[in-house]
Amino acid sequence: MEIDKDIIEPSIDPATKKIAVRHVKATNASGTRTKIQVRDFAPVYTDEPDTLGGTNSAPSPLETALVALVGCDGVIIHGVANAMTFDYAGVDLRCESQIDVRGPKGVPGIRPYFETLTLEIVVYTDETQERLEKLAKNVEFRCPVMNLFVAADVTMDVSWTRRPAAEYLDDVG
Repeated sequence: MEIDKDIIEPSIDPATKKIAVRHVKATNASGTRTKIQVRDFAPVYTDEPDTLGGTNSAPSPLETALVALVGCDGVIIHGVANAMTFDYAGVDLRCESQIDVRGPKGVPGIRPYFETLTLEIVVYTDETQERLEKLAKNVEFRCPVMNLFVAADVTMDVSWTRRPAAEYLDDVG
């Protein structure tokens, strides 16, 4: 197997298997709204839009999959940037997907998940374009959620843009 020279070294011993367990529990009272408990955090809810028979009281499960993608990318960008000593002020992520709603309604031959996904990542940095491309390549290689979408054969259009670090406005709250 040929090693890509742009992929940075792992931050863990690659020969030692380490299994991490993630656990969530949920309850659904015979409707579209589900209450989900993760560790000791406040409950998280999912629902469906009223146009799809829900009560529109929370993000849909598919929207939370997009939340997981941009959240995971934020975490992996941070880790890869640290490993590369890549300096950045912040990142903006925007994601949009398309699904043929006939799939979740049971139409044979129509997949019940995303057809396409567009992800725009803006990194506020004064690093070079070449370094940004190396960061992007490593993030896309390491991001678990992005790789779930890739493995599901979702058509992915991912763009990375570099903006000056001074332009970043922190609105993370």
